[in-house]
Amino acid sequence: MTTPHNHAKPGDYAEAVLLPGDPLRAKWIAETFFEQPREVNSVRNCLGFTGTWKGKPVSVQASGMGQPSLSIYVHELINVYGAKTLIRVGTCGGLNARVKVRDVVLAQAASTDSAIVKGRFDPYNFAPIADFGLLRAAADKADAKGLKVHAGNMLSSDIFYHREPGLEGYGALLDHGVIGVEMEAAALYTLAARFGVRALAICTMTDCLITHEEISAEQRQTSLVDMVELALDVAVEA
Repeated sequence: MTTPHNHAKPGDYAEAVLLPGDPLRAKWIAETFFEQPREVNSVRNCLGFTGTWKGKPVSVQASGMGQPSLSIYVHELINVYGAKTLIRVGTCGGLNARVKVRDVVLAQAASTDSAIVKGRFDPYNFAPIADFGLLRAAADKADAKGLKVHAGNMLSSDIFYHREPGLEGYGALLDHGVIGVEMEAAALYTLAARFGVRALAICTMTDCLITHEEISAEQRQTSLVDMVELALDVAVEA
């Protein structure tokens, strides 16, 4: 079986899948970290690969940018290809001064402005959260690796360019301890809850919206190496 977005065959994906947004980052992950990587999907250039990490099967599939795109790929990975563990690996902006550039952020929960989540739960406000086993394993492994890590509430926003300048677009979220902003985790966690699988979003903070500090392209690449190795260890061992 294939889908309009994926021409992989059944069995082409491992049960553990990493989810970068960028197709070229998916290719970079496969070529840099996987043993014997093979391409399994190239529809619309949203690339997917399968290989092994430390002898254990693992896949990477680009999810595209934003929650609508990620929702398509995650739904199909779970329901067509049998994925059981999904870990987003991406970057985020910082909304809390204690989170420094190059720090690793674990999305313990994911607030959102997206109707993809809000529109399904009337009259309730559903709280999308990470799988605790993956979260605990990631925190422990990050500590063991000496990485600076933060776990907390992340904002998954459908809006990149807010009408209000700077931090004003984030309102009361700043007063309630939200530590970073990205564009995918809430939808990932909601789908994982719906279909009974495990999910975690791991991000590297690359630019701080408070201090305006940001890292160079070279520093970003080095930081992503640490994050991807952490995610792979969690994906195949937790």
